[in-house]
Amino acid sequence: MIETNQTPDRAVMVGVATPNDNFEKTQQYLQELSFLIDTAGGVAVKSFIQRLAYKDPRTFVGSGKLEEIKEYIIAEEIQFVVFDDELSPSQMRNIENELKCQILDRTGLILNIFAQRARTSHAKTQVELAQYQYLLPRLTRMWTHLDRQKGGLNMRGTGETQLETDRRIILSKISLLKEKLKDIDKQKIVQRKSRESLIRVALVGYTNVGKSTLMNLLAKSEVFAEDKLFATLDTTVRKVVIENLPFLLTDTVGFIRKLPHGLIESFKSTLDEVREADVLIHVVDISHPDFQQQIDVVNQTLEEIKVNDKPLIMVFNKIDAYHYIKKDDDDLTPIEKENWSLDDFKASWMGNSNVPSFFISAKEKENIEEFKKAMYDSIKRLHAIRYPYNNFLY
Repeated sequence: MIETNQTPDRAVMVGVATPNDNFEKTQQYLQELSFLIDTAGGVAVKSFIQRLAYKDPRTFVGSGKLEEIKEYIIAEEIQFVVFDDELSPSQMRNIENELKCQILDRTGLILNIFAQRARTSHAKTQVELAQYQYLLPRLTRMWTHLDRQKGGLNMRGTGETQLETDRRIILSKISLLKEKLKDIDKQKIVQRKSRESLIRVALVGYTNVGKSTLMNLLAKSEVFAEDKLFATLDTTVRKVVIENLPFLLTDTVGFIRKLPHGLIESFKSTLDEVREADVLIHVVDISHPDFQQQIDVVNQTLEEIKVNDKPLIMVFNKIDAYHYIKKDDDDLTPIEKENWSLDDFKASWMGNSNVPSFFISAKEKENIEEFKKAMYDSIKRLHAIRYPYNNFLY
């Protein structure tokens, strides 16, 4: 795994452009992968993209491209090769045998970042469970570092291989971690029940869109915020009052393209905060060139966890960082999305859809009052339905 040393480990990135994901789209994916590597403490120095009808089942990119990558990592003394997809155990083994250096796939890299950034016992347990579930099918005889001690009795039988021992240890640890998470989930349910008297609002969105910055602004709190992916792993809940109306605001872990299934499973209790919220605020980084696909990723994840029917407010953040290429007045070519001004976007379906949409800068505190007024109105309506006897307060 990549460590945060004084000198960052140097990595190359590898992607495959298929008919479904063309070359330009794959380049965008690798830009995000570069950001992931940076977040993990490494530095991406080069990317390799192979055009294929489908990903090679043996080496992901084919033997020719693998030889090209091998020549580069030897010449440049590269420590890591990171693939922008989850590799099968056999693919990882074959690639590692060819390249003779450490191989990471996208899932392993994300798990590494989560392990670095988990702060609470809850988050650490969730990440550890996801890591062991990822590790189990990838066991090889080379991995002999696993702790064999299982409390008193040595379970290793006569003639048992190291692989079998490691497998049983991991299965045992997975079982223990699941039981620990069940206990934590029970505690979380009790905590959520104690907060049922207030309307709950959850911030959701792609990773690094500014949810924590918005949380700090609304709640006047000091939630950790950083310009890196997955700066926030632990769910944070704060009481917020707008005018005379109190409610609970939750900052949740950010979503990402190809989020490992094991993480979705192990972060069940974190996602329960989203499931039990009364209102969702979908935060979008409008300055990101691929923000529309990020919206699709978040919507798909919300649909997977069955919360896409909740009241929703769209917040397009980072308008202070939004840039566009202004066309010349005499340019008659069709207007592309990169030529749209912010006013063009506001006038588009995003600004005129049935979902309330707001364009703000949480960092520069632009257009915040208009957004807060919309939050107040939405929460007030729900509060009036839930507690009709308190309507005189409004």
